[in-house]
Amino acid sequence: MAPAPGLMTVDDYFSNTPRRLSPAELIYGAIRLADAPLPRHQSAVACLFRALDRHVREHALGRMWLAPLDVVLSEPDGLIVQPDLFFVSNERDWIVRDRVRGAPDLVVEVLSPHPRIGKTRERVGWFRDYGVRECWLVHQDTASLTVIAYEDRTIARTSSFKRRETIVSTVLPDFVTTLDQILFE
Repeated sequence: MAPAPGLMTVDDYFSNTPRRLSPAELIYGAIRLADAPLPRHQSAVACLFRALDRHVREHALGRMWLAPLDVVLSEPDGLIVQPDLFFVSNERDWIVRDRVRGAPDLVVEVLSPHPRIGKTRERVGWFRDYGVRECWLVHQDTASLTVIAYEDRTIARTSSFKRRETIVSTVLPDFVTTLDQILFE
């Protein structure tokens, strides 16, 4: 789906949008803005980043990244998102250039009762459609995690983990910890 006439292209977004720290995304040519995240959200993002980044570095798997950082899921479709966290494996490090241009291996979204930018369902669909291998949805209110594994641009598996259950990931199979250990210790 290409942006409709009069909407922004990816090049427009990068050249005509002022630099900002609060989330901004380009959704099929239309810019979406959001308020800055709340402290509780950022605390969870920080804890998750530290745990995942430590694991990724110790195993030399690739790199963890955190928002705000633009991920161009589709240049022709004018689709740029800013996931809370994402992992790019060594095998896919070619997508990290002047921007991240392509689907990360793993995307992590920390959810709140009122999504700050876009709907979770549509984001999960974009991650599936544009080649993300796995998506983690962190539900702060229930202290739980949903892991969605994609294969061939379809949802292969959806698993839910309570705070004390060991997280199982196909992208990071040796990552053995619980949400409790990441967020509450």
